Amino acid sequence: MEVAIPYGDSAMQCHIPDGVAVAVLTPEGQMYVHREEGVNLVARAMSNPIDAPPLRTLAKGTDRVVIIASDHTRPVPSKILAPAMLREIREGNPEADITFLIATGFHRTTTREELIHKFGEEIIQKEKIVVHDSMDNNALVDIGVLPSGGRLLVNRLAAEADLLIAEGFIEPHVFAGYSGGRKSVLPGIAGRTTVMANHCAEFIDHPRAKPGYLGGNPMHEDMVYACRAVNLRYILNVALDEGRNIVGAWAGDVESAHLEGCRFVEQMVGVQAELADIVITTNYGYPLDQNVYQHVKCLSTAECICREGGVIIACAELRDGHGSEDMYEQLSIGAQKAMAAIRGVARDQTKPDQWATQIMARILLRHRVIFVSGAEHHTMLRQMGFETAETPEAALQMALEEVGKHPTIAVIPDGVGIIIKERGGKA
Repeated sequence: MEVAIPYGDSAMQCHIPDGVAVAVLTPEGQMYVHREEGVNLVARAMSNPIDAPPLRTLAKGTDRVVIIASDHTRPVPSKILAPAMLREIREGNPEADITFLIATGFHRTTTREELIHKFGEEIIQKEKIVVHDSMDNNALVDIGVLPSGGRLLVNRLAAEADLLIAEGFIEPHVFAGYSGGRKSVLPGIAGRTTVMANHCAEFIDHPRAKPGYLGGNPMHEDMVYACRAVNLRYILNVALDEGRNIVGAWAGDVESAHLEGCRFVEQMVGVQAELADIVITTNYGYPLDQNVYQHVKCLSTAECICREGGVIIACAELRDGHGSEDMYEQLSIGAQKAMAAIRGVARDQTKPDQWATQIMARILLRHRVIFVSGAEHHTMLRQMGFETAETPEAALQMALEEVGKHPTIAVIPDGVGIIIKERGGKA
């Protein structure tokens, strides 16, 4: 059997020997394809907001309106969403003072070129845009304490807005369950200490802090609280297909509208699967396979169906190396020592990228992990505790020698874009 494995800008072919039980896991919701223009889906959602008044109604009588917008790391189609939101705000209040606040979270600042790519030249020239900086204490305000006990520091512009709204998109998220909705505020426009407290070792260890889970997920609960505390009154979120086309849109209350979108995405990307001895996965090629750091995503998906002691194979071009000096150094002491060190870190002392190290270490302690990549990356990968191979066949041979006769293999071509459902159908 030949299976195409996304790799960089192309794909690798993986030959799987005859007589081996193989399951290729792709989303069950193939019916959710691009059938209608995104602008129409967005317009319909805004005309029928969920548990909230129309945006034009919310805008009446307001002076300062802040729109939280995703940064350069998210494929949100802002060229469609932003004009629709601006138009409706100004229908309700032509004199509204509108600011776009770019939700960088703990990421680097978004460049002007990236903003132009995101919004288009016209909005960049005509509208006020502020890029959030989680390290700028002068731009932050303390508005209380999260349920977890962490201080809630948010961007002052958002806290002082007469009307705070947000755009976003929904996909599976490695520990928040799903992206979108409440993540616009936390981590989007939160201070560094708030983000680090939310990403603490205790929460990453929680059994419900994983893709597809909202209820009982302490990270999600902190995020929802943050949205209510800062008075986020309206969201516009979308779901995207593989071609980045809008296939669903939801507007309205930050919880109700987001939940409807999550239900849609669960049906779209949910996959029923049995445990496997060997799991072959990817981050679906470039740009998400450009460094090791990003591969916490596909490895977490593979972890859901790889039996204890099984082997995970990750095919990754890694043109930008490890992608996180902090994670690299933390893993270089060994998974066991790294995990012990992380679990000893207090919530308010959480280190940058500690969460990624923790998930990687957890997977390494339960599974043998082989990265398929160019030889120039092998020394780095081995220092981080991974094994290496240059071809999928070489990695598969190593795995077969480990698991013995009559193995079961699962292939996940897009380890970022699916949710593994539990038996019984619930993700």
